[in-house]
Amino acid sequence: MKYHKSKFLSGKKIIPAPIPKSIKVEELVDTYFQAYNAGRLREACNLYATKMLEPDVTIGMSITGALTPAGLGGSCIVPLMKAGFVDWMVSTGANLYHDTHFSIGKTLHRGSPFIDDRILRREGVIRIYDILFDYDVLLSTDEFFRNVIRKEEFQKEMGTAELHYKLGKYIAERERILGIEHSSVLATAYRCGVPVYTSSPGDSSIGMNIAEIELSGYATRIDPLLDVNETAAIVLDAKRGGGRSGVLIFGGGSPKNFILQTEPQIQEVLKINEKGHDFFLQITDARPDTGGLSGATPSEAVSWGKVDPDKLPDTVVAYLDSTIAMPIMTSYVLTKRKPRKLKRLYDRREKLVEKLRNEYFRVQRRKKK
Repeated sequence: MKYHKSKFLSGKKIIPAPIPKSIKVEELVDTYFQAYNAGRLREACNLYATKMLEPDVTIGMSITGALTPAGLGGSCIVPLMKAGFVDWMVSTGANLYHDTHFSIGKTLHRGSPFIDDRILRREGVIRIYDILFDYDVLLSTDEFFRNVIRKEEFQKEMGTAELHYKLGKYIAERERILGIEHSSVLATAYRCGVPVYTSSPGDSSIGMNIAEIELSGYATRIDPLLDVNETAAIVLDAKRGGGRSGVLIFGGGSPKNFILQTEPQIQEVLKINEKGHDFFLQITDARPDTGGLSGATPSEAVSWGKVDPDKLPDTVVAYLDSTIAMPIMTSYVLTKRKPRKLKRLYDRREKLVEKLRNEYFRVQRRKKK
């Protein structure tokens, strides 16, 4: 019997060719990441570089896990922001806090995850898996944040984007004074106008220090509800302006939900007609079948209205460690794409929220007729 060639055999042939010496990252990914999660990482790199980085796409990034203590803030996130490849961000407060250690001249060191932590405690050494640093790093960073946040411009109610923008100005100045060569996430976000949000602002040392300042009688107040509407406004503006919205997710947890809930906020809560994000790219090591949010799939997100069902083919989940995927993806896209013009969404926050508010009120007026 003669069979017709199946359409499922239209993919590139798997060729077991030897890897050459001194191969470039983009060639390694495109040629030798052929199957399993290497294949998914190749698809993630291709999606990010070929579709998500088109000029009309607004890209939000979320990060969880202790990525910045491992140096990934300066090595990966900063170059992506400078290139215009990340337009807004949701981060754990811990990542922003630990990234600041480098900006005030403190050092973190490679170590072993198998040291007796009782000995480390006696010697005043902090361990984040295989990253080691002196306890004074925490105390000095706490003091830096408290001194800055006690300044007059912080004595008001604000969302986390405004908080981080103001902090970024002082972190950038500290880097300048100390001659720090490699810029931090918040300093770069300040310079590039990238709004940075933290969905749980009390769940980090930055929040803990703000709480101490409040006990002292200062007037700094963080309102995360402002962030809910600001992030929804960013996504709605991207769509209403004839563009598209993409999410780049490293890890899961609260930042993942916060970056994705922008669409349910628009559709479900504000009753504004919308369909969901156009691109969904996630790096995670969490399984989807244990009930955890971190491993929730793009298909599941479609059921919530978080992802446009018509755009489901433009979604990728790669199940691997973010500390492996992020450097590879960063090198890949910086090689494949020229920098984009910075969108400077921070500068437009108030106008975007006003546009969201106006559309919300139009919906409310129609409902009353």
